[in-house]
Amino acid sequence: MHNSIFIIIVSIVIFGYLLERFLSILNSTRWSYKLPEELKDVYDAKEYKRSQEYKRVNDRFSFLTSSFSLVVLLLMLFLKGFSFVDDLVRDFTGNMVLITLLFFGILMFASDIINTPFAVYDTFVIEEKFGFNKTTLRIFILDKLKSWLLALIIGGGLLALIIWFYKVTTDMFWIYAWLAISLFMIFMAMFHSTLIVPLFNKQTPLEEGKLRDAIEKFSSKVGFKLDNIFVIDGSKRSTKANAYFTGIGAKKRIVLFDTLIKDLSINEIVAVLAHEIGHYKKKHILTGMIISIIQTGITLYILSLFIDNPQLSQALGSEITSFHLGLISFGILYSPISLVIGLATNIFSRKNEFSADRFTKENHNGEDLIKAMKKLSSKNLSNLTPHPVYVFFHYSHPTLLQRARALKKPS
Repeated sequence: MHNSIFIIIVSIVIFGYLLERFLSILNSTRWSYKLPEELKDVYDAKEYKRSQEYKRVNDRFSFLTSSFSLVVLLLMLFLKGFSFVDDLVRDFTGNMVLITLLFFGILMFASDIINTPFAVYDTFVIEEKFGFNKTTLRIFILDKLKSWLLALIIGGGLLALIIWFYKVTTDMFWIYAWLAISLFMIFMAMFHSTLIVPLFNKQTPLEEGKLRDAIEKFSSKVGFKLDNIFVIDGSKRSTKANAYFTGIGAKKRIVLFDTLIKDLSINEIVAVLAHEIGHYKKKHILTGMIISIIQTGITLYILSLFIDNPQLSQALGSEITSFHLGLISFGILYSPISLVIGLATNIFSRKNEFSADRFTKENHNGEDLIKAMKKLSSKNLSNLTPHPVYVFFHYSHPTLLQRARALKKPS
């Protein structure tokens, strides 16, 4: 039986890789030096050619990294690498919680180390070549160390709690794990910007002036109580621009990248923020949180039905039934279901983006939003002609062309 599970696991891994390669190749067939009529003002001929080259370079790099990851994972499966790491940590301790933490710690640290050269190349070669990179080697190293520390404290702490629940309650662990993860998700939604973001970026209140006045005027107009408007120093790592809404309740805040303020006009910035506020007013954020919590509960329940099955551990080469080996087998076996859920989530997300765009059009100005999106697309060398199938699988937002056409439709 465990041999059959092993074959299924390998098949799913290879299928996932081939699907991603197929989608990438399909997407590349839409590369063209001719822009859609509605988007001809996004790039001049030189910049559009540069954007296409940026996509080609990233596509080739993605092929290299995904192929490397496939080879590493297949070697771990065929050479019983997961079982080897399991034996290694069991020689060190017999404590179930510590075994699991050491097991995943070793795997994640090793994975990060072997993938660091790719991250370095992406940041300091590709992004540098196309004028995006502002990250220094010092920032890169510090980001890496901080990420490891957060993974150790937050990830390790949450995992230890889940393992403890499993050890104490066995079949009912999923309920306690669901509750713990749900509380953590809500906590992070409220405090991510005040606890995590400052470790990586400096956030300063938006200074008094025309921009703040315009934002506050719009917020008051649509009945959105806003006390916190911050500017984040995104330019320390990249020239790419962004803005986002974060937090819930009294902890909600709007965060503007300093690059966004530099690149857009006041009306265009307000249009971007109107879109983000639209998500809040339409309860997209709350709905998304509820759906995520429900999905987590369902996944954990299904996990609880299979985690004790010794065949999952044996499929990875171990005769010892263990939670962590079972979790890896389950994660791969569950990935086709995750794919379907991801597709549904993307459909729901794209629908919400159209809804937030309509909110902007009805309460501010749709043309300003179109102008803002075009400027951001040009600045970020975005692909303006992705293949519809690729969009269906990967895009959480509609394409620029779809959004522009929807905003131009009569109300």
